[in-house]
Amino acid sequence: MGINRGPNAVRAYVRSAPGTYVWLGILFVTTVALHHMPAEFEEHFLRHRSTNIHELSRSPVRVLVASAMWIENGNWLPYAFLYTVFHAPAERWLGTARWLAVCALAHVLASLISEAMLLAAIRKGVAPQEAVYTMDIGVSYALAGVIAVLGYRIAAPWRYAYLAAVAAVFALPLAAAPSFTDFGHFLAVLLGLACYPLVRGRGKAWDPKETLAALRG
Repeated sequence: MGINRGPNAVRAYVRSAPGTYVWLGILFVTTVALHHMPAEFEEHFLRHRSTNIHELSRSPVRVLVASAMWIENGNWLPYAFLYTVFHAPAERWLGTARWLAVCALAHVLASLISEAMLLAAIRKGVAPQEAVYTMDIGVSYALAGVIAVLGYRIAAPWRYAYLAAVAAVFALPLAAAPSFTDFGHFLAVLLGLACYPLVRGRGKAWDPKETLAALRG
């Protein structure tokens, strides 16, 4: 009975966050597909599914959905870890519908606003015209929004330490060598924090002090 406890616990955890692990499964399949593509075709393929200015002007809904189904660097394992650490707890806490709303809001609005700013920079001559084809694909904006919204799951004062760490992780690259992608990540964090109305009434905040006390008996 004890031998089966581990696998059963893993299956129960996966079932408790179906959206997270279905999405992660899709990313696994698409990552395997990328590894089987010729290198010269892979870039063309991903660029056609990128939320760059050119593709957004042609088919915004298609690329906003498609861009969230591929990982540009083809490295799936780090995302398996990050989805388990952040997405799965958020989905279990908020429920699949509210979790998905946070993901969609962060992914869509951060993509659109950052690309609108890039377009403005191109028109002002600050960025090159070729930037309309810039590769912008992946799941990091949704992940940043969920990381931020999880701050509301933690009781004060631990919440403020967590949010300070999140702000540092996403603000430091923006301050050191700003790019439109870095701006998109920081914006996604702000959008995640703006999802507070979705978290109200979702139960008592987690207090690490209480958890430690329980572990000590």
